[in-house]
Parts: sequence; C-alpha cells; structure tokens
Amino acid sequence: MSKHFSISTRTLRYYEQIGLITPTKKEDSAYRAYDAEAITRLRQIIVLRKLRIPLKQIAEVLQSEEARVAIEAFERNLADIEDEITALSTIRSVIKAFVEYLNLGGAKFALPDDASLLEVVDSLTVSKINFKEEKSMEDLNKANENLNKLADKDVRIVYLPPMTVAAAYASGEGCEGKAGDMISQFVNDSGLLRIKPDARSFGFDCSKEAVVLGEPSHVYEVWVSIPADMEVPAPLVKRTFDGGVYAAHVLRAWDFEDWRLLREWVNASDKYENDWNSPRWTSLETVAGQGFEETLNFFHFIQKGSKMEDLQLDLLFPIKEKA
Repeated sequence: MSKHFSISTRTLRYYEQIGLITPTKKEDSAYRAYDAEAITRLRQIIVLRKLRIPLKQIAEVLQSEEARVAIEAFERNLADIEDEITALSTIRSVIKAFVEYLNLGGAKFALPDDASLLEVVDSLTVSKINFKEEKSMEDLNKANENLNKLADKDVRIVYLPPMTVAAAYASGEGCEGKAGDMISQFVNDSGLLRIKPDARSFGFDCSKEAVVLGEPSHVYEVWVSIPADMEVPAPLVKRTFDGGVYAAHVLRAWDFEDWRLLREWVNASDKYENDWNSPRWTSLETVAGQGFEETLNFFHFIQKGSKMEDLQLDLLFPIKEKA
C-alpha cells in the first residue's frame, strides 16, 4: 500500500489512528491487510489531501453519506482559494505599479512613498496556492511535485548541542513504534522528566541500505537525552552525540514527502551543503550520522501517554556551511 500510493507506513498508521481507514489483520500474522473498500478510501483521502482539504474535514466527508457535508467542506476551501486569488491579484497589480514607477524614475531604486499603498500591502496575508484541476492521480502527483517546494521561510537553521542519549533500536515490521515504546517505558520507569524536564527525543531510520520513500523502515532508532552520569538498562544503549548544524522543517501535514523537499532545499542552497552520512556519533549497532525526526514538546507528549495524535515532528537534515 505504501509503495503503491507513495506514502509512508507511518502515514498509513496515522490515518488508522484517527479512524480514516480500517485495516484487517490476518490470523496468526503481524501484517495488516487492506480490502478493496480500504484501498478506495485511501485513494479518496490522497486526492482530497492534494486538494488541500484538512484531515478533519476529510473525516467528516468520508464518515457521512450526505452530499451536503462534502459540499460544505468544498465550499469552505473554495472560499479560502478565492481569498488567495484576490490577494495574489492585488499583489500582481502592486508589483506592476512598482515596475512602471521604477521605469519612470531612472536607475536609482526607490519605491513610491504612499501611505495608502502601504496599508494595502500590510493587509495581504497570502499562503502558497496549491489549487489543481487535473483529473487523474498521476496528474495530481505531478502538479503537487511541481508546486510543493520549500521556500527559505519554511526552513530553519538550528544547532544541536552535544548530548548524552539513551538509544533504543528495533528492526522489522513496525520498528518505529517498537523503538518508541521502549524509550517511553524507560522515561516513565526512570522518572527522567523529573530529573531532566528539558529532555529531547529523536528518531531516525538507521538501515544500512537506502530506504525508498514510501517503503517501511528496516531498522529504526529512537533517542532521549539524559544526564551524562545516568545508567541505562539493556536492551537500551548509551550514546554520545557530538552535536552539529541542521536544516529544520516542521512536519505539518504528516507527509514524509517533506524529507525529499528538505533535501532538495539543502542541495539548492548557496550557503549550506548536504552533510548526510558524516558520522556525528559512534554506533557499533546501527548506521550513524543521518537526519533526525525530533518529537516536539516531548514533555507534553509523554505526559499525554505517547498518543500518536499528540505527536508533532521536526525534520532535521544534517548540513555544514560551504567553504
């Protein structure tokens, strides 16, 4: 399913968690099975997401048999799109006026000192338009790929300081969840958040072979920062992270395609370069030196019982300044 629709297994599990799709489990098997109804439902979800319908509205539409519910959801989004079109039209008019003004003013740059014009510009709040009328899934995917690129405003440059961490790693089906559960149990059993309320947690695929987007992780490791003198019980291991600079992007729509977009932003940067696979810690068990998925507000996440609906992630891509 993840390969066919080019979405991650975690996205699938998130859709299950919030009730958008329901898999079945074969007896004596850990694997999920999806029937024709679930596949149709997932295809509908992907189309609606690419048309910028929020997950909450998608749930309302798919759980109701009334066309009225879908119409209301689509009309709300059409209203937002109309507002964006109006705002962009205003921007186009203002920029055209700037060009005409500068053409008349000679070689020296200066904008018209007009208070009313400033009020118009200040009133504009435009988000990225992603409206598409393509009919097929293939066309929708192509349009989405062309339009969804990270701008500089979407990426932060952060420095992660050196830290000592407790690490849990797992392999096979559901390895992300297994490693995460081990860390959550350790945090609760040790009372870590009373000792270190600013603890941070990171997860990453540490397979030795490359994992294609949409394919499940083969090996996944989860960290939590701890005091340097704290002991960790097996099977957890203690690691020392050397720190480093990262390009950061908040995962807002639970779409791990953002990893590809973040990598493309790094590769296109004139100031930073890709530092993936440069070891920033020592690991005898797994691959070291890759990107992280940091759990935001980790204290809150643990206090809420590590529920997936409370999980927010920051994607962290290792970089270094260009020489």
